[in-house]
Amino acid sequence: MSTATLVSVDEYLATSYRPDCDFVDGELIERNLGTKDHGKLQRRVLIWFENRRRELALTTFPEQRVRISARRYRIPDVCVVPLPEPDEQIFTQPPYICIEVLSPDDSFSKYQERLDDYIAMGVPNIWVLDPPSRRGWSIAREGHFEALDGILRTTGGRVVMPVAELLPPED
Repeated sequence: MSTATLVSVDEYLATSYRPDCDFVDGELIERNLGTKDHGKLQRRVLIWFENRRRELALTTFPEQRVRISARRYRIPDVCVVPLPEPDEQIFTQPPYICIEVLSPDDSFSKYQERLDDYIAMGVPNIWVLDPPSRRGWSIAREGHFEALDGILRTTGGRVVMPVAELLPPED
């Protein structure tokens, strides 16, 4: 949901928002979060990658500001980047994976502009996870591809993540 608050890039970068907001063409864009299911899944994704940090040579950052362009900043739920981690405080290079966890009020149509921004930036792997449906998708310029076998894979196969490990049936 948009707050309709117009600010400069400098003001956005110098301000801490709680929760942090995306910045799109001078406008602050609120992000849906704060539900237990969203937080649990985000935590599980971070732990899954942390447990494989050395093996995959990747690390994660939750809710990391990413500079898409001079007037667009997005905050993926989870950014996955190669080791060694970037020195910059706000990422300017495409993360290896941007992962979004849908909240109850989210839909793909509401997320499309965000996903398009990641594609335009050159993010090679974009994943969307939906806690209620226990499903995951890979996003590419060609479309949204559901992980019908329950496994999300990066291009080239470096990461193979079974969605069921993140969304166990006892939840």
